[in-house]
Amino acid sequence: MFILDDLLFRPFVGIVDTLHTMALSEIYDVDALEDELKENQLLYELGERSETEYQERKAELEEELEIARDVHERLTSGRVEVKS
Repeated sequence: MFILDDLLFRPFVGIVDTLHTMALSEIYDVDALEDELKENQLLYELGERSETEYQERKAELEEELEIARDVHERLTSGRVEVKS
């Protein structure tokens, strides 16, 4: 019975783990968040965004960036996994 489980279940878990990793990488895209921070700064410097809007968006993006970096750190260290 265990051999059958290994043959049928292990490949499925591997695929799900790969999809999970890809989804987290896409959702928590560090480069995209850094680009948004730069864009926010540029819009503020060009006068297209008020200082209040700039500060609020900057705080949101920095928080998201911190979370994204934590997720990527966990992905690279192998601490994020799909439980079977």
